[in-house]
Amino acid sequence: MENGLQKRYGLVTAICMVVGIVIGSGVFFKAQDILNKTGGDLTLGIWAWIIGGAIMLCCITAFSVLATKYEKVNGLVDYGEAAVGPKYGYALAWFSTFIYYPSMTSVLAWVSARYTMVFITSAFPGVQLIIPADQGGCVIGPETMILALLLLCGAYAMNALSPKLAGHFQVSTTVIKMIPLILMAVVGIIVGLTAEDAQLIENMAYEGQAIDGALLSAVVATSFAFEGWIIATSINSEIKDAKRNLPIALLTGGVIIIVTYIAYYIGVAGGASVETLMADGATTAFTNIFGTKLGLVLNLFIAISCMGTLNGLMVASTRAMYAMAVRKEGPRPEVFGSIDKYTNMPSNSAIIGLFMCAIWLLYFFGANLGAFQWFGIFSFDSSELPIVTIYAFYIPIFIGFMKKATDLSAFKRFVLPGLGTVASICMVSAAVYAHGYLPYKAAAANGTFACPVLFYLIVFAVVMVIGFAVNKNKK
Repeated sequence: MENGLQKRYGLVTAICMVVGIVIGSGVFFKAQDILNKTGGDLTLGIWAWIIGGAIMLCCITAFSVLATKYEKVNGLVDYGEAAVGPKYGYALAWFSTFIYYPSMTSVLAWVSARYTMVFITSAFPGVQLIIPADQGGCVIGPETMILALLLLCGAYAMNALSPKLAGHFQVSTTVIKMIPLILMAVVGIIVGLTAEDAQLIENMAYEGQAIDGALLSAVVATSFAFEGWIIATSINSEIKDAKRNLPIALLTGGVIIIVTYIAYYIGVAGGASVETLMADGATTAFTNIFGTKLGLVLNLFIAISCMGTLNGLMVASTRAMYAMAVRKEGPRPEVFGSIDKYTNMPSNSAIIGLFMCAIWLLYFFGANLGAFQWFGIFSFDSSELPIVTIYAFYIPIFIGFMKKATDLSAFKRFVLPGLGTVASICMVSAAVYAHGYLPYKAAAANGTFACPVLFYLIVFAVVMVIGFAVNKNKK
């Protein structure tokens, strides 16, 4: 297997890739979702962030050990190949190419467009949307969806034509996105505790009405906010001294993410009432604490930070088909394994990545944002279920690694992968409960049938069957 990609990224870029991909959108719009799922119970929401972060850190720690041993092309696929076998590695690559990467990237494009439209309509009140902003135009309006598609194309162009520029953009947006998060965390907590209304204390004492399985549902909601770190391993073959730098980047980035998320969540609760946050989201807290003008600037930073995450995800999407082709697997490996001599990028692979992101953007709108569900019983939350599936993929990798890593100490061979296995099982179980059992229970009470997990698994199975049917390398 010959890799034609150059070693162009250092440790700082790798850390910014981990932090930049994970932090960017989920913390902003999932914070509102978690409050709604817990009925406004702030303490329960904090526990959800802690548990979600602990699951992520367990998996990061386990993968950091794998990263010290294996380095080929696309870390996750490398680890699946080494721990379980080539067929499993191919399954991971196919799933990542056609479900995991594009589904996440499409949601990020929508979130980036949404916050950009929020900034535009707030900064320029004269701007009129087809669907007025106060009726959800920034969320479901045609302008938002068109902008999302344009942002996808822009991220694709940056990565396909100038990978070095994409790396610099990732570092810059990571720095920018930390500004509103740190400001809200620090100032929000101080204001929430010291102001006359002591909003944070009031919110901590708020008694709402949580839904069934509130904590499990909230933990699953954090999966989107915490996900993305594994995508940094997709450029392991382009990181200088990857066996040293990638594990450091994973662990350092993971700790930064967890501390930032929990502090930001508490800080937001110091800037507005629970009812307001549940209805309007965190942007209201920015305006309340920092004033209209500075609040607008910080909202612009939020939009830019989302674009940074989108860029990081597009990095993985553009390389997905290449990870298979360089192994002589998948359809037409000679086509998708080619490297452009001017940009040193797999251009044909990048085109497939952009196309799949556009398909999933259409699906996300039709299944989750439209006035009715376009895809009927096959409508599911593409911002969560594909992410939870990757945790299911982790389990055989951890078990296989424990069997094969005979040269490592017992702690690295058994304890760390064992913790990763338990954490992954917890996340998958929570998702089945939140997206499978609870919808089924609610539908059964009305005399109907609904189980999004089941119909998602059908879609997943069909995609995987197609993948193995078109694989050129049948061995």
